[in-house]
Amino acid sequence: MRMLISFAALFLSAGLLQFSSGGVGPLDALAGLRLGFSQEMVGFLGSAHFAGFFIGCWWAPRLMGGVGHNRAYAIFTALGAIGLAAHVVTTNPYWWALFRVASGLCIAGCYTVIEAWLQAKVTNETRGRAMGSYRVVDISSSLVAQFMVGALANLETYVAYNLLTIICCASLLPLALTRARAPDTPEATRLRPMMAWACSPLAVAGVLAAAVSSASFRMVGPIYGQEVGLEARQIGVFLAAFVAGGALAQWPAGWLADRYDRRWVLIGLSVASALSCLVTVLSAASGTQAVMASAFLFGLTSFPIYSVSAAHAHDFATDDQRVELSAALMFFYAVGAIAAPYTASALIAGFGPAALFAAIAIAHLLLVVFGLARMRRRTTPSTRTPYVFTPRTTFLIGRLLRRARDRKLPDRRR
Repeated sequence: MRMLISFAALFLSAGLLQFSSGGVGPLDALAGLRLGFSQEMVGFLGSAHFAGFFIGCWWAPRLMGGVGHNRAYAIFTALGAIGLAAHVVTTNPYWWALFRVASGLCIAGCYTVIEAWLQAKVTNETRGRAMGSYRVVDISSSLVAQFMVGALANLETYVAYNLLTIICCASLLPLALTRARAPDTPEATRLRPMMAWACSPLAVAGVLAAAVSSASFRMVGPIYGQEVGLEARQIGVFLAAFVAGGALAQWPAGWLADRYDRRWVLIGLSVASALSCLVTVLSAASGTQAVMASAFLFGLTSFPIYSVSAAHAHDFATDDQRVELSAALMFFYAVGAIAAPYTASALIAGFGPAALFAAIAIAHLLLVVFGLARMRRRTTPSTRTPYVFTPRTTFLIGRLLRRARDRKLPDRRR
């Protein structure tokens, strides 16, 4: 309890930030379509967000080194608030894309500050509980944000964006008012993308497939929902069902990944994801409840792929490589996430809403083929690290998860 109280300011700031950031993507999609943006442009807004996210992951540790944790958090929050509030100044989609870069910078920068602060304050004894609490806050806030989308979409555009701006600014207050002393600035994580490829090409392919699934669905999902006849309120539930399915999948996915060959687990999840894409397309004409259930199933099968891929990559890494490996995997995820929303929206515009899930299914089937090919070239590693649910937040997340990765699992290979 003392640990949770000491981190209350961090968790409250993270929760408020997630409320704000989780709503802006779907709101941009719905508001943009209402203003006459093309579907490709709506996807481009999602890609702009991840471009800002990638820049923020790289820049945030360096900015903290110059101005400290609190000021860095204030700078990134100000960028996010400016990006949100500026939406009501113009309806030019290219300006909105620039504003989404600012929002992406805000998310990556603020989460980098929060995770660096957590890393400095946790001990080996409290690390697991702190990370568990952090994940509960993150997922719960994300769920609430998706439900909030429907209410925001029914408001006037300027009112909806002003509310998100207020929530974003409110996330400043807990860290500004806390009496806890900010930790020393962490050393910036080096980016070595080829380290991930050297450890496991299959893990890199899995991370890219996860980026295609998650980024496409969360940024372009509102277009799909509107195309299949969902109302704004229902689109929020549709997106929340995906997040809920992904959250519930973590324990069974982790149990399987720690007990059996992770390549087979990854292949099985990819096959299940491709099948869930087919179910989603077929259920589009079966009513609202079927569409919601298909979104839950899609999250259940696709959400754990990133964490299973990361666990497989860490099986081939040494203890002193884990932080840089986590950053390298995040790099590939960001690269895939930048390209995915625009590509998905262009496919919907050209071939209809089913094209979104057709593209995702193809990505997972390619992962299956690549996984089977890699199994013929490489044996199972002699030691394995525990499965850890890996939030796709910042390049620093590897520092928080390092202690959990350092433990070795008993050999349970069949």
